[in-house]
Amino acid sequence: MSLPATQKPFALDQYIMHHITDSNQWQLPFLPLIHLPGFLTIQKVVLLLAAVLMVVVFCFLYRKNDRVPKGLTNLLEVFIVHIRNDLAMEFLGEKDGHRLTPLFLTFFFFILFLNILGLIPIFPTTATASVSVTGALAFLTFTLMTVGGMVRHGFLNYMKIFVLPGVPAPLLVLLTPLEILSLFIKSAALMIRLFANMFAGHIVILSILGLVVVLGVFALPAVVLAVLVSVLEVFVAFLQAYIFTFLSIIFISQIYHPSH
Repeated sequence: MSLPATQKPFALDQYIMHHITDSNQWQLPFLPLIHLPGFLTIQKVVLLLAAVLMVVVFCFLYRKNDRVPKGLTNLLEVFIVHIRNDLAMEFLGEKDGHRLTPLFLTFFFFILFLNILGLIPIFPTTATASVSVTGALAFLTFTLMTVGGMVRHGFLNYMKIFVLPGVPAPLLVLLTPLEILSLFIKSAALMIRLFANMFAGHIVILSILGLVVVLGVFALPAVVLAVLVSVLEVFVAFLQAYIFTFLSIIFISQIYHPSH
């Protein structure tokens, strides 16, 4: 049976792209289409909301002075203590680890909030599925590996980090540029890893839900699969925030403490 002339066939590719690309048009359930100001997009709204949640959680809900942490404070302390003691201080030493812990905690919780917000259906796109967002986060790590390293060691001593000891001079001509290039490769790996994992997860969920529209009632079991994938995405949201933070600590420690 052919479709009526006024009814267009469902385009799965357009449906997916509409839900993963940034836009200043926001369609909320049961509400008319919202046109955001020209300077504001959905991803920017999510970024601002994640920042506000960070302030609310850690300035008003998190009670660090409690002798016995309870509830939300106890849950947050699990991540805070682990990142500070087992990661930052372990790889950067007590002084640098303690000094940089606030940055690494900001990395972890900000990325986590962005990932979780991206799983809420009212937000058709997730900020961490954008290269511009993950690239900006990776650039902060790159800045600490370059500018931070120069400030810490001085320019000449910083450049000596890339000269491998005990390597014959002819090989240094080849290896030293590669060592310098590794700074960019590591930062790009941070950017692409976070972006690709969050982007791929949303593609999978949207593809499964799109089957229901294409195949109708025969694809209803796919809804169960979409729910299971969404539950898995919650775990991925925590995992990717942790991996980004962990790799940032590793990369920065290689510059701050090259002898280790």
